[in-house]
Amino acid sequence: MCTAMTLESKQGENFFGRTMDFSYPIEPELFVVPRKHRWQSIATTDQYINTYSFIAIGQEKEGMLSFFDGVNEAGFAVAVLYFEGYAHYEELTENKKLIASLDFVHYLLGHCRSTNDLKNLLKDLAIVGVADPVTQRVAPLHWFATDKTGKTVVIEQTKTGLEIIDNPIGVMANSPDLRWHLTNLRNYMNLSTTQKDQVYWQKVSLTPFGQGMGTFNLPGGFTSPERFVRTAFLKTHIPIPSDQSETLMACFHIMNSVSIPKGIVLTSRGTDDYTKYMAFMNTKTCSYYFKTYENNQIISANLWDYDVSNKRLIRLGSIIHPFSI
Repeated sequence: MCTAMTLESKQGENFFGRTMDFSYPIEPELFVVPRKHRWQSIATTDQYINTYSFIAIGQEKEGMLSFFDGVNEAGFAVAVLYFEGYAHYEELTENKKLIASLDFVHYLLGHCRSTNDLKNLLKDLAIVGVADPVTQRVAPLHWFATDKTGKTVVIEQTKTGLEIIDNPIGVMANSPDLRWHLTNLRNYMNLSTTQKDQVYWQKVSLTPFGQGMGTFNLPGGFTSPERFVRTAFLKTHIPIPSDQSETLMACFHIMNSVSIPKGIVLTSRGTDDYTKYMAFMNTKTCSYYFKTYENNQIISANLWDYDVSNKRLIRLGSIIHPFSI
């Protein structure tokens, strides 16, 4: 379970972010990956050398380093979300370049500068599933990407093949696929930020209890379709933020509406599926902002504060900093 979105300020700064909702224990760290960093594919004997530096949250476990989300020096950003029941990975083939599902965020951030660049890059790629060391299974995934222009796409590999789908609403959640979510928005056309002061049913006068009646049918649960609709409605109806600070605060306020507390969503394994962290990136400045379940203070880091010409991976440490009174 995860939710992701973009939000643009009046100054044209495009923010991109997500909630990381998961039912397994993870140990996320913040990394800066320099230009020309060389790394080994999880699925094949291939090695890659990054063209672009980036800042990202990820995890290294049992020798596997995979990234959850990040932004690179060109302003291209990507996040990975679960896609249960729909993701379908290709078998090993010699006809295309193979990228492991767990390597995909790393590969894109290291090689793409825009969504148009992404479309060209993926023409000759095939995504292959690799079991991750946390769940011990091949995670069903799809990817949400944007760039400095605000253009947003979703990458979904299903039984019909690999697709890059334009995302005009700038929101993503989990299953079903993006086209289903966009169609489902039509069920909520009557949602409004305003309300009727009075209506008559024959001679009976009806008035609202108070403010907010226009949002009466806004979904409030934590299923993927509900989170998608709630996020889409909020981001498209708030006043356009004036600057970076207003945009960042608006992003976190909107995403708080889909943040999942512990104990509300329980899995069949008896574990909590909850929001581990929430993060937003400014694609123009390459600033990364996050807060965790343990600490609501927003912590920031900037790609340009580090030597991105050094080829060695830079570890900024665990993002978990428990709050204390």
